[in-house]
Amino acid sequence: MTKENKQTFMNNVAIILFAQFAVKLLGLFYRIFLFRIDGFGDLANGYYSAGFNIYTLLLALSSVGIPNAISKMTAERIALGDRNGAHRIFRTALVLFSFVGLVCTCLILFGADWIANELLLLPGAKYVLVALSPSILFVCVSSVIRGYFNGMKNMKASSNSQILEQVFKCLFTIGIVAALAAAVVVPQTEEGIHQKAQILAAGANFATSIATVFSLLYLFIFYQRRKNAIFSAQNEDSCKTIEGTFFSVCKSILLISIPISLGSIIAAINRIVDTATITRGIYAAFADYIPAHGDVAAISNPTFKQLEIEAGRLSGMLGKSDTLLNLPIALNIAFATVLVPSLSGALAVGNTKEASEKVSLSLLISILIILPCAVGYITLAEPIFKLLYPEAPDGYQLLILSSIALIFIALNQTISGSLQGCGKVYAPATGLFIGCIVKFILNVILIRIPQINIFGAPIGSIVCQIISFSYGFTVLRKSVPVKLPVIKYISKPVTASIIMAISAIMVYTVLYRITAINIVSLLIAIFIAIIVYFASVIALKILSENEIEQLPAGNMLLRAAKKTPFYR
Repeated sequence: MTKENKQTFMNNVAIILFAQFAVKLLGLFYRIFLFRIDGFGDLANGYYSAGFNIYTLLLALSSVGIPNAISKMTAERIALGDRNGAHRIFRTALVLFSFVGLVCTCLILFGADWIANELLLLPGAKYVLVALSPSILFVCVSSVIRGYFNGMKNMKASSNSQILEQVFKCLFTIGIVAALAAAVVVPQTEEGIHQKAQILAAGANFATSIATVFSLLYLFIFYQRRKNAIFSAQNEDSCKTIEGTFFSVCKSILLISIPISLGSIIAAINRIVDTATITRGIYAAFADYIPAHGDVAAISNPTFKQLEIEAGRLSGMLGKSDTLLNLPIALNIAFATVLVPSLSGALAVGNTKEASEKVSLSLLISILIILPCAVGYITLAEPIFKLLYPEAPDGYQLLILSSIALIFIALNQTISGSLQGCGKVYAPATGLFIGCIVKFILNVILIRIPQINIFGAPIGSIVCQIISFSYGFTVLRKSVPVKLPVIKYISKPVTASIIMAISAIMVYTVLYRITAINIVSLLIAIFIAIIVYFASVIALKILSENEIEQLPAGNMLLRAAKKTPFYR
């Protein structure tokens, strides 16, 4: 792989990384803000997360693979000079996925009561599901338009619409929930608090539906402004248009989109496994245990409603951890995205060496990004929760456990991108499916044990991700000869992360004893930890000069590293 190709590869990673980080940061912002609104605590977050997990599954079924499938087919037809065929694919996909989206919207709208009561065992999640249902149709249609313009190498439609959607989602979520919190007056009883939590959670998710309308409206205007130019280009094409019936074109689209969607579908099922097994496990574990030992020990005979509230509260605590995990995952997902076309191109011309170098470099950078994030969460979980969730700081122990799974989630992302680039499109889904089955079994067993209960969910996730990683990495090594020296890829990054963790906890402890101000102590500790980590990476020579130069702004980073006393 030439230096120029490496630089281009890492620049593409940097562009996607920035966009993903911006979107996830906005998402984190409004989720944190929700906890500062009176009435939106762990219980409301539990309903919010439970409904959103069902929504994510139906979204994965209906739209996740659409942009890539439409993009691929559109690009192929345009490359052959058949813009008429490309537009026919677009029109066919628009009809197909409008129908699919409408069906999924109806399923969640009319099945909300059954899903909430029978599948989730959280009756209060019904209104959340109803509020989310329209957005599935809007997202399906939006995905087709994004894929069509991506295939024409116009990324503006996709990037702008996603950012616009997230901005409106942030604004409407905060606005609607704040307005409902002020307008809805309920008695300060258990039933009243429970009712308000349901209303606020439904309001938060209704904001998602509104945001998807604005995103679709932007895409529609974007298409309308370019429609004449598209039709004009079609008239100039002399190539015979794509052949086949409407149904044969639909079949071609589905054959491409389904394998891409499988991993996302199983990941969504994985989250529903948590929701369903947590509620059932809590009912089984605490029906007899709560009166003598539990958090609600005053209850002599816990009712279904009281157990529902406890299950919702614990699910909400887990949801807070998941929200924080999304940020470092967003930093890493860029590698998975860029690896797919990059490896496909290298392997298409038989350049196995270049493919191997790209996979090895991506895995190394993934480790260097995700390991300090995970160790940082483990070390500073309690003060982070106190800062971000001052109204509901419980559950930081879940973040500590979930951070172990975070390491393997990130590595799985990079490996999945590598496998898809190698043409092994079903391998990531297969590994995750095996892990999901094991997780389900562990969840059922562990959550029913009162002393473990909610902690069984992250334990199951750790095992699930390790199994998925092991399977994916085994398949990858058979496809691409990846070399990962233990000292460079494990020993040195772990050492740098441990040094960082020690410095972080020491700085935080000393400053908090002096100031007793959590935000000041935490932010300074994080800042010092980042400096210590980068110094350790330089001192341990984890990255060679050649590898540093391949990074975005690599030459500048290398010059800066050479000026430090740690560079030898």
